[in-house]
Amino acid sequence: MKNFEHITLGQRVLFGSGKSAEHLSAEVSRVGASRTMVIASEFERSMAETATAGISPALWWDEVVMHVPVEVAERARAAAVEHDIDLLVCVGGGSTTGLAKAVALATGIPIVAVPTTYAGSEATNVWGMTEERTKTTGVDDKVLPVTVIYDAEFTRSLPVELSVSSGLNALAHCIDSLWAPKADPINQALALEGSRALAAGLAGVAADPNDIDAREETLHGAYLAAVAFASAGSGLHHKICHVLGGTFNLPHAQTHATVLPYVLAFNAPAVPDLAHRLAAALGRPAAGNQDAAQAAVEALNTLRRTLGAPSALIDYGFTADGIPEAVERVLRAVPASNPVTPTEENITGLLTAALHGVTPTAALAAPVEAR
Repeated sequence: MKNFEHITLGQRVLFGSGKSAEHLSAEVSRVGASRTMVIASEFERSMAETATAGISPALWWDEVVMHVPVEVAERARAAAVEHDIDLLVCVGGGSTTGLAKAVALATGIPIVAVPTTYAGSEATNVWGMTEERTKTTGVDDKVLPVTVIYDAEFTRSLPVELSVSSGLNALAHCIDSLWAPKADPINQALALEGSRALAAGLAGVAADPNDIDAREETLHGAYLAAVAFASAGSGLHHKICHVLGGTFNLPHAQTHATVLPYVLAFNAPAVPDLAHRLAAALGRPAAGNQDAAQAAVEALNTLRRTLGAPSALIDYGFTADGIPEAVERVLRAVPASNPVTPTEENITGLLTAALHGVTPTAALAAPVEAR
């Protein structure tokens, strides 16, 4: 029997390749904004200029830093107040959207988000900031962008390597949503369809980086992933990556892309039905009497090999010396809903495997200690 409460966040979504300037101009008029602050890093500036061609921003802000350090957020907030800003327009990836959210959290100024990656932050009411090597996250409807403008043309700026990392970050939203604290049949359905779209789209992008149809399919999947994640909440995967990013300053997308298969291998044996459905969504359903968990892990491993995905945390500066502190922090944050009981031993094993890029198998957490 089904028994759950599901919340769908209210948000306007405009999707159309090459239509960002048209859509943004219409949204600025619709919300009645007169003093717009555009948040975009130096790298994102040309895309932001394209998107804002039909409006006259009152302020440009380009100090964007990964993991949103509190001091950076405070400077951006002060500038928004000083210039009497009434609308935030963020054009960029997750760090750019995250900074806009930090400003909105303190000021209540609405956001229109124009994503240029597959990060998905634009579709959630989750914020995150880092202070003293600790990343803190929270949920507040003030940070949910009122409108998201998707223009797949902007994702062409992502090289294949970054497209893969960003897309697998989105896939992590899907997979974590299968067993996160507020997982339910609705967000699981969104997550599985998001997984299908991301797997198909990313394979197309890897084969031809200029394939706009593949870019659109990937962006569509990233949105579904974010909607599922916004409803289901943060699971074990995100708790691990927040520790690795906030405490050890590892790069966001690459860290998510690297850790994802190890968390799937850790949890999948305890949720065979979900594992079976995920394997099918990823395009490699369990064959015959194949174990469902192993099928899901192999499906993800195959996709990652096709994409040339990141495979080892050691490549991004993490070392074995950091594992004890990371394990301690993860165990304090892991949600009670996780399908497998986390322990010092098995989380150490997970991080050690991810550190060295050991090929994940569904026996990673064996013996399974299901809740």
